[in-house]
Amino acid sequence: MDLNSILPLVYYGNTVEAWLYAVGVFLGIAIASKIFKSVIIRELHVLSKKTKNDLDDFFIQAIDAIRWPFFLILGLYFAIDWVVIEPLAVTVIDVVFIASAVYYGVRSVQRAIDYGTHKVAKRREVKDHVSDNAVVFFLGNLIKIFMWMFGLLAFLAFMGINITPMLAGLGIGGIAIGFALQGVLGDLFASFSIYFDKPFQKGDFIIIGDDMGTVEHIGVKSTRIRTLQGQELVVSNRELTETRINNYKKMEKRRTSFSFGVTYDTPTDKMKKIPGIVKAVIDKSKLAEFDRAHFKNFGDFSLNFEVVYYIDTGDYAKYMDIQQEINLGIKEHFEKEKIEMAFPTQTIHLNK
Repeated sequence: MDLNSILPLVYYGNTVEAWLYAVGVFLGIAIASKIFKSVIIRELHVLSKKTKNDLDDFFIQAIDAIRWPFFLILGLYFAIDWVVIEPLAVTVIDVVFIASAVYYGVRSVQRAIDYGTHKVAKRREVKDHVSDNAVVFFLGNLIKIFMWMFGLLAFLAFMGINITPMLAGLGIGGIAIGFALQGVLGDLFASFSIYFDKPFQKGDFIIIGDDMGTVEHIGVKSTRIRTLQGQELVVSNRELTETRINNYKKMEKRRTSFSFGVTYDTPTDKMKKIPGIVKAVIDKSKLAEFDRAHFKNFGDFSLNFEVVYYIDTGDYAKYMDIQQEINLGIKEHFEKEKIEMAFPTQTIHLNK
């Protein structure tokens, strides 16, 4: 019996020739995908490591993430076009193929979202020196959730199911959920406002009403602040966007003024030296810039001087270090010059 006599034979409703074509297509796709995964992808991995750009790594990893069963399903999907089989079997294969395609399609988009969010977070760390990217990753996760919903609707649409009532139901349900969670959503949108507008960032020293401290964490719903007393203050993001905030970290230059008094018995020649002494002390500090020092007025208990200078930093701790350095320097020079600081005193003169 030769091959030409075997090919026309019919088994399970199809000729041997049709079965051979179907098996050939299935094996061809399976073997080609195996070679693609084992050889080509492996070589591309090697080549991608030699490039500075990581975009090629992302695409190769996304393709490599498609598992072996998908290619078998792909081969089976195209192979059944060559034979006639039960409609139920065709339907099952179609459903499995479409479900697999949607699944891996959504997974690929998710990988792209993860790649994008990590790039944005890394750029913020380098450019803005921000390490707290909770909002960035929350947005990425939220988009991934919507992608799964879109994938499910796409799958149902491919299956011929009318999804219009579902979309209408989701719209009505979304409105109801929005009313029920308007407080949470208010904080959520406030966190987006903080992220995009950047009124403050992690590490900034801010003042909110009567509270002040350093921002430790900017979350999706609330922001945590470490106060000067040491406790953690948790403030909702909506409250932060609705109140006035003083951000001292944003200050490029801080104007500082302070006053002190010397005793009334201080000689005039020594009083004339005081502005120069103060200027010399302030000029010694690298971050301080002297502006003025004047004998301001005659007080009840002292001769009062006013000093103004600028600090080239918005860091509150550095500001206090500089102020302490200046105060100690002034006191040291006054002790050398025998200039006495004033304190509240009262002299009573008695007449006989």
